[in-house]
Amino acid sequence: MDNFVWSIPTEIYFGKGQIERLGEVAKKYGSRALIVYGGGSIKRNGIFDAATSSLRASGVEYFELSGVEPNPRVTSVNRGAELCREHKIDLLLPIGGGSSIDCAKAIAAAAFYDGDAWDLVKDRSLITKVLPIVTVLTLAATGSEMDPVGVISNMDTNEKRSIGHPAMCPRASIMDPSYTFTVNAWHTAAGTADIMSHAMENYFSPKKAYLQDRMTEAVLKTCVEYGIRAIRDPNDYEARANLMWAGSWAINGTLSAGKGVPWSVHGIEHQLSAYYDITHGVGLAIVTPHWMDYVLSESTLDRFVDFAVNVWGIEDGGDKWAAARDGIAALRDYFKALGIPMTLHEVGIDDKLIDTMAENLGGSLSRGYVPLTP
Repeated sequence: MDNFVWSIPTEIYFGKGQIERLGEVAKKYGSRALIVYGGGSIKRNGIFDAATSSLRASGVEYFELSGVEPNPRVTSVNRGAELCREHKIDLLLPIGGGSSIDCAKAIAAAAFYDGDAWDLVKDRSLITKVLPIVTVLTLAATGSEMDPVGVISNMDTNEKRSIGHPAMCPRASIMDPSYTFTVNAWHTAAGTADIMSHAMENYFSPKKAYLQDRMTEAVLKTCVEYGIRAIRDPNDYEARANLMWAGSWAINGTLSAGKGVPWSVHGIEHQLSAYYDITHGVGLAIVTPHWMDYVLSESTLDRFVDFAVNVWGIEDGGDKWAAARDGIAALRDYFKALGIPMTLHEVGIDDKLIDTMAENLGGSLSRGYVPLTP
């Protein structure tokens, strides 16, 4: 196990009705908040009213940035940064899933930068200061409510890249699983796949960390158990709660502590969604089983056997290769059961830009679990 520094400074307010505490929590960090959200569903389902009522009761003034894209774009970040400067914002308050939260993280830094926010995405050393962030989560997926990293897209250059800074870790997150009842089957499935991808890319590492590996298997088994249940019964609180908490733990640094390596599947998917704007979790689900087939070898075999036996309950039976392949097949079948397509063709991607996307990755995947070339 490698040396590591472990710190999760985010306060979590988990469960039904926690939105009532939003005002008192927000007031700790600011008095003029920018609410960042997507297409407006939070106004139709009552979350916006509950949030703003709590803010008003605590004397927190608020302004709005709406229309954040599913793959948040740097143009939205620039709009938000301008609003922060115009209204002297001292707190970012994203309400939504990872897209709104990621956008808010970039805005929190861009508010102190005079140039294009994309400069900060390309060069994190330019980040000098970050506004505090408090989140209200409405989708179990990215885990952005409990980590210091966001992902931003630039559709003019077909780039999708991460931005991160320790101060981007939310100061607090309101997590009410009932707020995910209205998430449709497609995004519930994509969110579950996203959580599983975070866990798997921590799990498939050449570095040994027994405790973290067993915790990762627990996160994966939680997704397997409750992803289908949440789709079959969207109002299943137990399923929604377990998925929401699994999403936070999949990427808050606990599972990767002492054994982290650069992620390969995420890098590949970022190219796909940068060019085709597909749903992130769906892209991850499509790529992952194919990546597993490709990297399965004598040197990775034992890890795939662990995955098959400990996550999927597959009997070893003395044939490690058969067990490993059965584990990959079980993952593929599970994604299918969630209603996720398993080929790029099904989401409108042909082979015209494959070479371009591969070349864009260059050598960035050379340090992953199994080194990859374009």
